[in-house]
Amino acid sequence: MPTPPSSRHPITISIVSHGQLALVLPLLEQLDRYSRAVIDKVLLTLNIPEADLLAGRSWGFEVERIENASAKGFGANHNQAFERCGTEWFLVLNPDIRFDSDVLSPLLAQAAPDAGLLTPRILEPGKTEPEPHRALLTPLEILGRKKPGYVRPTVPAWIPGLFMLFRSEAYRQVGGFDEKFFMYGEDFDICARTRLAGWKLQVGENLLARHDAQRESHRSRKYLYWHVTSLLKVWLSGAFWRYRRLAAKAPAR
Repeated sequence: MPTPPSSRHPITISIVSHGQLALVLPLLEQLDRYSRAVIDKVLLTLNIPEADLLAGRSWGFEVERIENASAKGFGANHNQAFERCGTEWFLVLNPDIRFDSDVLSPLLAQAAPDAGLLTPRILEPGKTEPEPHRALLTPLEILGRKKPGYVRPTVPAWIPGLFMLFRSEAYRQVGGFDEKFFMYGEDFDICARTRLAGWKLQVGENLLARHDAQRESHRSRKYLYWHVTSLLKVWLSGAFWRYRRLAAKAPAR
């Protein structure tokens, strides 16, 4: 018999491995050490076949595996995992996120009633300050980032896909990720559609997670191609233009 929702821990986590179980293992250990009290289960998608580095291990929460017969894109994998989510919150998490303390419990405690998507601040390798908030994603904004005097927003227009804690109601309402984006772009798109649906993007300004960044798009023509084509899909989408009009009327809350 399924566990009644009222007695379940509030968060289901979705992690996708692309031959990255060596990265997933320390992440599971940190989640178990710091945040097991709020984790119902981890949905671990094996997007490609790989050696089982987790065999014989256990944690203070269930790790349910999904093994794909063929590789799927970022959005498709997390949408597939969400079908198995029965909790109030659904966390999309990169395998290379790292924790030094419990971030999940205080993030939930800070959540406003209209918060549909939460994230902590993210610290990239070699940096002493967390990543700045992201402005509305436009060609001019991308070109302007390197110019002197560029001012970052004090609140984000969108949240990167490496750590996205969705209220399940909001994720369900917007229909999850748009699977036409194979890689990149889907994080901005779902943030735009979440805001357009009336939900808030909320950042735990006093909470920090580390990102052991894998900058494939900086080293691979294939990843760079996916990145550029995804940006074009963003700018051609109706959600982008509606969100741009919304942002012009009032800043992202």
